[in-house]
Amino acid sequence: MKKSWLRNVAALALGALCVGPLAAAAQTFPDHAVRIVVPFPPGGTTDILARMLGNALGTEWKQPVVIENKPGASGTIFSEQLARTPADGYTLMVTATHHVINPALYKNLRYDTTADFTPIAQVAAVPNVLVVNTDFAERNRIDTAADLVAYAKANPGKVNFGSAGTGGANHLSGELFKSMTGVSMVHIPYKGAAPALNDLLGGQIPVMFDSVPGVLQHIRAGKLRALGVTSLTRSAALPDVPTLDEAGIKGFEATAWFGLYAPGNMDPKLTAKLSHDVLAALNTPAIKEQFAQQGAVPGMMKQPEFARFVAAEMDKWAKVIDDAHITIQ
Repeated sequence: MKKSWLRNVAALALGALCVGPLAAAAQTFPDHAVRIVVPFPPGGTTDILARMLGNALGTEWKQPVVIENKPGASGTIFSEQLARTPADGYTLMVTATHHVINPALYKNLRYDTTADFTPIAQVAAVPNVLVVNTDFAERNRIDTAADLVAYAKANPGKVNFGSAGTGGANHLSGELFKSMTGVSMVHIPYKGAAPALNDLLGGQIPVMFDSVPGVLQHIRAGKLRALGVTSLTRSAALPDVPTLDEAGIKGFEATAWFGLYAPGNMDPKLTAKLSHDVLAALNTPAIKEQFAQQGAVPGMMKQPEFARFVAAEMDKWAKVIDDAHITIQ
């Protein structure tokens, strides 16, 4: 009995030695600068939102939060680096929906999107909006999403839709639209959203899904007609535009969103602290106002809910990609 008791005490002591430093590290985190990497170029929505979040966290933590840009291959280059980084919380990544899309697009990724990352928090959600060139809409009497569906079905393969590139969120929004409505539209990929939008405004392409901030001024100027937003709730920036779900495409949801990730196998206490601190920062009036100017809604998912959301998004987009036979060489 005495030996058994001594063994139990020794085991508890050993456990305390192992867990103690991890718990202490979580309590004192951060004690020096934190690096948040954006795997896209400066100036885009991901970069802007990451810098806003970094400023808020720096104030909360009273430590510098440094934002770095390491673009390449839809975010996969730095994602591979992060997967090999110690999970101490001092190197994090803010990235876009691409992170859950890439596993289905790239067959030779050198990391496991599920095992090699710890989802911390959803940073923000930004709805896309289905827009058509106004001249095209007026010529063909297209005022609603149902009108576009009817026109596309009457003209199979003759309606083009543009995107910022193959496999991006606006491309896959179009593929989901095709799948859920049964229309045949032709995807025209561009090297970025700007040239696609220019051709949409010029009438070279008639249809596009793009972020609300990206097209808002052109909708207000009457150059583009908004047929529906891709979120399940209306956009505050476009309160009179229905959701595509309301417009009759039941269950349509293809919101662009941005998440904060750490390397995999992070200590649960540190994961919980990071998630708590990020959600606290996102809930401040300053962040809400700054995000609203970008057409973004701050994320409010707690860490376990966000992890489940990430897994569900991977499954959803994998099906869209498989159904549309999309591949990246």
